[in-house]
Amino acid sequence: MQAIILAAGMGKRLKELTQNNTKCMVKVNGVTLIDRMLHQIERQHLSRIIIVVGYEGQKLIDYIGKLDIQTPIIYINNPIYDKTNNIYSLALAKDWLVKDDTLLFESDLIFEDSVLEALVSDPRETLALVDKYESWMDGTCVKLGEDDSIEAFVPGKKFKFNEIKDYYKTVNLYKFSRHFSETHYVPFLDAYQAALGQNEYYEQVLRVITMLDEPEIKAKRLDGQRWYEIDDIQDLDIAESIFTPDDDEKVRMLQGRYGGYWRYPKLLDFCYLVNPYFPSSKMKDELRANFDTLLTQYPSGMRVNSLLAAKNFGVHQENILVGNGAAELIKSLMSHLHGKIGFIRPTFDEYPNRYDRENSVDYTPVNHDYSYTADNLMEYFGDKGIESLVVINPDNPSGNYIKKHDLLRLISWAAEKVIKLVIDESFVDFADEEDNTLIDQEILSANPHLYVMKSISKSYGVPGLRLGVLASGDTETIATMKKDVAIWNINSFGEFYMQIEEKYKKDYSAALVRIREERARFQGELSRIKGVRVIPSQANFVMVELEDGISPKELLKTLLIKYNLLIKELTTKTNGRNYLRLAVRNTADNDALLAAMREELGEK
Repeated sequence: MQAIILAAGMGKRLKELTQNNTKCMVKVNGVTLIDRMLHQIERQHLSRIIIVVGYEGQKLIDYIGKLDIQTPIIYINNPIYDKTNNIYSLALAKDWLVKDDTLLFESDLIFEDSVLEALVSDPRETLALVDKYESWMDGTCVKLGEDDSIEAFVPGKKFKFNEIKDYYKTVNLYKFSRHFSETHYVPFLDAYQAALGQNEYYEQVLRVITMLDEPEIKAKRLDGQRWYEIDDIQDLDIAESIFTPDDDEKVRMLQGRYGGYWRYPKLLDFCYLVNPYFPSSKMKDELRANFDTLLTQYPSGMRVNSLLAAKNFGVHQENILVGNGAAELIKSLMSHLHGKIGFIRPTFDEYPNRYDRENSVDYTPVNHDYSYTADNLMEYFGDKGIESLVVINPDNPSGNYIKKHDLLRLISWAAEKVIKLVIDESFVDFADEEDNTLIDQEILSANPHLYVMKSISKSYGVPGLRLGVLASGDTETIATMKKDVAIWNINSFGEFYMQIEEKYKKDYSAALVRIREERARFQGELSRIKGVRVIPSQANFVMVELEDGISPKELLKTLLIKYNLLIKELTTKTNGRNYLRLAVRNTADNDALLAAMREELGEK
């Protein structure tokens, strides 16, 4: 068996990275794509490697000559690489195709060894390697029969997003038998190129062949093996985080992305906190039905969006402000606070990180649950001379919850002390207590020193829309903050969501019931895992303490590398103590995490 690598292209989308180098000489974690690929091929003990070069071809040849590859390498030059597509490059190597069984590669691929092993070890002689379609994939897809027959090739121009559940993406790695090349591929390659020219793709020939009664070629489905195609700098960035050989570096790189994990195949994210049971299917259908309009039209300005928020939360327009996520509003609000500010630690760092540490007064509960009451706060901060106090309720990461009647006492205390009180109730809807919100016109009007923050992303499960609200009886500050943020700080999708949200309140209430039930089950199952102590939570996450000897950082790394599960460890928030925060996802996802933790830690 031999290998053919197509490496003639210019890789224009990688811009300056391919100004003086071929695409396959781009480095991923310090190793070029071609270096990695050639050494992977070398381990298969093939008879030869044929490489079709073009752009910066001599530079590539000289570079490969220094790589100490023992398998014989034959080079074929494509002199018109800038005027042709890969069908011409492969046609230049067609005489070699009929000499031996062939593994066909495109040079912009990066893959783990198990990908190549899956193809080579399969006893079937002619195979197209495919993987279940994911949103990060681009290019030709196929539809498969139950017997792995390729029923249809789906090029980009015929791609239908409403059919993606049926699609598999071609990995651009093939195994051709010599017989298949002689009787099928090369004859059709010649005919196709003669009819349609040289500016085509070699997969189009396979598309024609699959229409035959006996096409010979089948699909080989991957099952979780990692690969990536590098076309631009974003692909390169993601590939580096997927394929770094340093597990600690992989953890660091993934954590540093702060989201966007849909581009990581099959990764389950237990770090970021959303409602797994809302929006409902019907609400998402309504959003989809209006996609074209929302994409192509401007949203309304601040006044209209404040009116929508006021309608949804039952307050006056002058008492509420909509933000591009709560983070935008937190930044603006913290700039309007002065003097000493009280914070509870550990907590959501967006608030203390937006303020001068020298004027911050921290309260840390002296117990292993990081629990506290309204009375604890009043006692501690009563003589600290603070001008403002920030309370997250339920708190993040502890899940500690102060009931509404106690919060009302805290609000009265703050009024007596002339303290501005910021209460973030982003997670309050998940609490078991009914009627727990402070976004109430009567409460706001009676307490102009109160500022209530709420992240729509977390409660309503729409983090991609970036929505948050701030409500207060301090209409002067609200008005000033409306001038701080951009007039079009909310996009059309966010505005439309607020426009229709009220219709789905029953669905939202049902979703909250489901997540409370799932949280209770999840906490119960976690408590049965060896070395794990569960801290009761009223949020959509659970904080757990690990026994001494169990490293949160090592467990995080193991769960990510071995199981593709991303969790949040809290050693930096808890002065090195052994805590994790685990999001409550749906039952199937939670069970995957529970199974992995049982496997690593055992059961009590």
